[in-house]
Order: sequence, then structure tokens, then C-alpha cells
Amino acid sequence: METSAKSNGNSGTGRADVSATIPAIAQPLSEEPTEIASNIKYHAHFSPHFSPFKFEPEQAYYATADSVRDRLIKQWNDTYLHYDKVNPKQTYYLSMEYLQGRTLTNAIGNLDIHNAYADALKKLGHELEEVVEQEKDAALGNGGLGRLASCFLDSMATLNLPAWGYGLRYKYGLFKQLITKVGQEEGPEDWLEKFSPWEVVRHDVIFPVSFFGHVEVHPSGSRKWVGGEVVQAVAYDVPIPGYRTKNTNSLRLWEAKASSEDFNLFLFNDGQYESAAQLHSRAQQICAVLYPGDATENGKLLRLKQQFFLCSASLQDIIARFKEREDGTGAHPWSEFPKKVAIQLNDTHPTLTIPELMRLLMDDEGLGWDEAWNITTRTVAYTNHTVLPEALEKWSQEVMWKLLPRHMEIIEEIDKRFVATIMSERPDLENKMPSMRILDHNTPKPVVRMANLCVVSSHTVNGVAQLHSDILKAELFADYVSVWPTKFQNKTNGITPRRWIRFCSPELSHIITKWLKTDQWVTNLELLANLREFADNTELHGEWESAKMANKQRLAQYILRVTGVSINPNTLFDIQVKRIHEYKRQLLNVLGVIYRYKKLKEMSPQERKNTTPRTVMIGGKAFATYTNAKRIVKLVIDVGDVVNSDPDVNNYLKVVFVPNYNVSVAEMVIPGSELSQHISTAGMEASGTSNMKFALNGCLIIGTLDGANVEIREEIGDDNFFLFGATADKVPQLRKERENGLFKPDPRFEEAKQFIRSGAFGTYDYNPLLESLEGNMGYGRGDYFLVGHDFPSYMDAQERVDEAYKDRQRWIKMSILSTSGSCKFSSDRTISQYAKEIWSIVECRVP
Repeated sequence: METSAKSNGNSGTGRADVSATIPAIAQPLSEEPTEIASNIKYHAHFSPHFSPFKFEPEQAYYATADSVRDRLIKQWNDTYLHYDKVNPKQTYYLSMEYLQGRTLTNAIGNLDIHNAYADALKKLGHELEEVVEQEKDAALGNGGLGRLASCFLDSMATLNLPAWGYGLRYKYGLFKQLITKVGQEEGPEDWLEKFSPWEVVRHDVIFPVSFFGHVEVHPSGSRKWVGGEVVQAVAYDVPIPGYRTKNTNSLRLWEAKASSEDFNLFLFNDGQYESAAQLHSRAQQICAVLYPGDATENGKLLRLKQQFFLCSASLQDIIARFKEREDGTGAHPWSEFPKKVAIQLNDTHPTLTIPELMRLLMDDEGLGWDEAWNITTRTVAYTNHTVLPEALEKWSQEVMWKLLPRHMEIIEEIDKRFVATIMSERPDLENKMPSMRILDHNTPKPVVRMANLCVVSSHTVNGVAQLHSDILKAELFADYVSVWPTKFQNKTNGITPRRWIRFCSPELSHIITKWLKTDQWVTNLELLANLREFADNTELHGEWESAKMANKQRLAQYILRVTGVSINPNTLFDIQVKRIHEYKRQLLNVLGVIYRYKKLKEMSPQERKNTTPRTVMIGGKAFATYTNAKRIVKLVIDVGDVVNSDPDVNNYLKVVFVPNYNVSVAEMVIPGSELSQHISTAGMEASGTSNMKFALNGCLIIGTLDGANVEIREEIGDDNFFLFGATADKVPQLRKERENGLFKPDPRFEEAKQFIRSGAFGTYDYNPLLESLEGNMGYGRGDYFLVGHDFPSYMDAQERVDEAYKDRQRWIKMSILSTSGSCKFSSDRTISQYAKEIWSIVECRVP
């Protein structure tokens, strides 16, 4: 592998000399550093991914990943042999998104071999931190929905629950965000450009998935979907290890491929290269990009294809596994299916699971409607993640008939039977039927309402925070609640304490363990409550502050590296990182910053010295076609350029846009934050989970009473939360008053807008963005998200932040109370509740 320092490509580092004494021997299960180093070296030799004689950080990463994977594969195989023997009921979690983040740090942390691998790499002349940096985040998700799914998988494995995740293996993910003078630009994510060492392709797990075609009716009355185009779904499995447990579950990702028979050799030899490989090209499109633009007919078809591809492949896999499992009397009868299988739909994207399960049971397995319906409704449950109308999917009936004719027949039948049942059992709801039905024929283009299909067909529907679930029951699904009062539940989201404090903030974790005299809190977050008794302890205050400072310094180095902006760790680090969306109100944040900048400019040097110096960081991706969101990104960049280069104020205020926000960036940003902004219009954020990550890391929140903020504030105490803004119950009335011309803007709000219009931040035309805040009604006007209404109370809350931060003892106490009040927000608690109250599955621990 390394013959000399020169051939190593690291002349002068001595890496070759350091590791020359380490033999290349396969020792896949060792926990001893020297033997681990041998195993890493073995993989560099015998699982080579690069030309020989180089062992630079990139090569070291892939060899290290292969070494860790050895151990994971052993646990993985043991887990599925055990599940096979015990034959428990299993959960199958279907999600269009997973935001896994880096696997190496998580795997060696969960396997409890972090220090051993750090020592092993030292013996090979490398630092673990440098090697870890070589891993690219898997680009399988966009935001909170995908990150939640990944936290859930971690908790399922840690709790030893028999469960699978199912998703798609996107080649380019959403996009890589590039920040330039024009604002956000999008480039393809290159996470698979080389390959991922964590996935195992299962060449024996492959299922056909059909599109288009037509329905044949047989003389017996049975129906069959035939013709059309068929692609192959190939399984790629990623191991999901639990924390300090042998259980290792699977995330199964599907890739679409065409078979060799679909390649037309005659056309190719005739020079018609594109025509020869048409189906291959169409198959590749299915998993190319997460959420392809759907403004065109082709875009809509591709999105629907993606969703159906996930549902069909996953269900065929689930059914095949069920049929393989036999007890002493032979195959399980179909009535046993819901006793062995729980399917959770993560939002409406996998809704086609419902008609596809019906089709497979009736058309392939020969069951009658009633039996198939009974099985489907006892198996499937649905999590709602939003009350935003644009996110409650509605698909054109025309597009559905074209792509999935058999499924549309089944959906029509479900709708017909639902209407008949309601009319006979609840005639009082007759006037509600148009909005309760699955099929909406009353729009210019008739649609299928996916959320309605989920509610009608699932045994349980849950929201993801108490406020959100209450809104679902009182407003969005109120009519269904009157029919099925017990169908609706709340499952407040959670986060995995492993990734979101134990591994990303080792200094703070060490202090918590020291003061609690146990590290059991990592799997039992309720123990954090015991920190409260030390909240006034000056020794703890000193340690806490130094741990927070270490995280701030690390973040400052990162910001300098990726943006070129130098920030001072002694300033208040004020952070808002999340998807850029008008309802999340990054615009409110930046307007507040602009007002602060203007006031600082007007102060004397002496007055500035009495202010609380701040570094404001905003990060997140704006969807490629979301114009106003992209304008907000541009405004943050322009404000930063002006403020950061202004010598009068840049010691008291800096503004940074954090580029290409992803899980690995979050692992740097969240531990380093002191104030975090969760400022959505009340009633619009279903839950939020980054608020939980910030709170757990001792960061204080400025926020509205929205989503999980409500419960976070209850848990950590009103005094430790900077509250502002209208409450959810007042929002409709405030919008109505606005429409009637009754809004009186705060002078500070007008001043901030006027400052932008003055050209202070450059020549870009911000009028369309500012006009969204003006007028009383009309498309893109009328300040639908109440930025103007909430601005004065937001600025008042920010003044309270400034005052609190000056009192160091008070601030650190609040920070400790924030962490100690985060007990409830573990995804272990959330998943335990799902397991008990929705899935009816129990622990199946590998002995």
C-alpha cells in the first residue's frame, strides 16, 4: 500500500513510516485499535476503490468505512436471522425523503467504537476528524420530513424494534446550493459521483413496476392491469445500527432500471442510439432527482411515477416477505397480514400504497373487495405533516387515469363506498360530502385528494405536535373526526439524542454525563431533568460556558472557511436555519436585522458600545422555482455584504448566509448557537424539529406559539423562551381585518422597508418582495403571513434577548434549563408511542 512517503502522495507527513509496521490483515470484528488499523489497511489493499500507493484522507475514509461495514454486516445478518426465527410483527416506514447525514460518525458512535477507530487511524497517520470530513451527506431528502424519518430509524433500532425504512435512491437529491452575486443557484448534488460505501445492492431483490397500460376484464369478473411500460426496482440496503445494541435494521432504497431485453440492438446498430435505449433513459429519470419540477405535464407524470414506484416496489417486497414466512401449518392466511405488518405513510407522498395494496390483494392474490379492504385498513396508518393547502397533494384525475388506470378504478370504488356509507349512517353530513370525498369533480380539472384518501383508508391518523393535531381535529379533518372520533392521535415529534448532542457536541455531553454521574441519559433523555438542581451552580456555569465557547469557535472557523467572513465568537450567535419559505418568515428576521443596522448607524460610537454585539446567521435552501423565497436569500446576502464591510458597525453586527445547509452543517451550527429563531406564523408549522435540537444543545429560542414551540416552552419554562406574535386562533381574524383595511403598520416596520427601497443594499429590485407585505388582499399581496402584524412584538422580544444576554449568569442558567427541559423531545419517546399506540409492535432484541 505505501512503499515510501513520496509514493504515498504525502511527502513529509511520515504517514507511510507510521503505518509500515501495521500488517494488512482482515480482522472484521476487532475492537482493539492495532487490529482495527490492520483491518483498515486490509481493505485499502483488498477492497481497493482507488489506484494503489495512495493513502490520503479520501482513501483512508473509504477503507475505514469498509472496515466499519464489516461489523455492521455481521450485526445486520444476526438481526434478520433473529427476526426470521421469532417472526414478530414488523413496521414498514414509507417516506419519499431521508436525510441521513454522515454515516461514519454515527456508526462508530452507535457501535461504541469511536475512540478505538480514532486510535487506529492515528496509527495509520490520519486524524479521525479529517477522515470523517471526506464523507458527503447522502442527498436523499430536503428538510424536516426527511430528517425526522432518519431520527425515527435510529430510534427504532436503538429500541430493538423490528422495522424497515423504505425510500428512493436519488442520484442527485434536491440540489447543491451555490451562493453567488445573483443569490442562490442550483447545481446537482454529487454524493454518488464516486459511490457510497454504506449501501449494499441486493441483486436478488428485484420487482417489476408498471406504468400506463389498460385494464382487462375477465369473464369471471376479475380485472387485470396489463400492457404499458415495466421497469425493474432494485434494492439497495443501508444498515441502521442502534445505540449500544446488536439490533441493526435496514433502510431499503429502490433504484429504477430497465432490463437488457428493453435495449434494442437493431436500432442501436442502425445508428438510432436514443431510440434503442428509450426505456433505459426513462427508468433512470425516476430516481434522478428528488421532487422534480412539476410545472409541466411531464414533470407531473414523473413525480407521480416516483411515488408509485416507491409504493409498488415496497409493497411487493413486504408481501413477498409475508408469504415466505410460514408457521408449522404452512403459509399464513391473509387475515394474519395486519397482525404481521404495520405500514406507516410519512405524509401524503406514499398514498398510492392504499390502492396498490388493494390491487395486489385482489388482482394477484384473488381476494374479494371486502377482505382486501379489511386487510388494507387494518394495516395502513398515516402521518399528516402539514396544514398548508399546497402540501396536501391533489393529483389530476386525468394524469392518474393515464398512468395508473387500475388504481383509479379502485380509488373510484373507495370513494363510492365511502359516500354510500356516510349517506346511510350520517345523513346530517350530506352538505359536507363535496369536501369530504376523495374525488373532487368540482374543479376545472378534477382531482384526487390524497389526504382524504389517507384519512378514509387508514386505521390511525396522527399529527406531529399537540397544537398541530388539535388544528387537524378542529379544522382540517373536523368532519371525519365526527365520523371516527378515535381514529385521530397526536405523536409529538422527537430527535435522536445520539446524533443531535452526544456525537455533535462531545464537550457538552461530557459535562452532562459528569454532573448526572451517568451516561444513561443518551437513551433515557428524561434523566436530563436532574440537571435542574445544578442550574445555579457556578462550577457548572463555568464548564457549560467553556463547552459552548468551544462549539462557537468551531463554528466560527467553519464560517470563515466556507464564506470568507470572519465572525467573533464573543458576540451573540443568533441563528435561523431551515427551508426558506414565506411562512417560516426569514423575511421577518432580515427586516429586524435591517432595522438594527439602521439604528446602529445612527448611534454614537459610545452608544454602540452599550449594545449587545450579534452575529446573525441564516441558512436553508429555497425551492428552485419559488421566486419570493429566492428573493429572501438574495436580500440576506446583500444585507450581509453591506453590514459586514461597514467599519462603523461590523464589530456590533455581522450577517452571514450559511450556504448549502444540510445535516453535516447542522451538526456544526446547532451546538454553536446561543439564540435560535423559530418564528413561523402561528398555526402553520406542523411541529418543527430543529427547535428541539437547538433547545437540547442549550440554545434559547425566540419564537411564536407554533408547532412544537408550544410544548418546548411548557417544558423549559416560560421565562426561558422569548415569545412574541399572534396566536394561531387569532390569525384568521387578523387576516380578515387586514382585508378590510384595518391594519396600522408599526413605524419601525415602515422604516425597515423604506431603508431597503432607498437602495442601501444595492440595485436589485426588491419591490416585488416588499409588495407581498403590502396592500390588503390580492395574489402575492396583503401580507398573508402577518410579518407586519408581528414585527413590533418581534422587535420587543429581541430587545429582551439583548438585555438577558448582558447578564451572563442569567443567560447560562437559562441555557442549562433549556437542555434540562428537553427530556420530552427524544425520538425514542415518539417511536415508543407509535409502537404501542399505532403499530402494536414490541421489542425483538438480538440476544
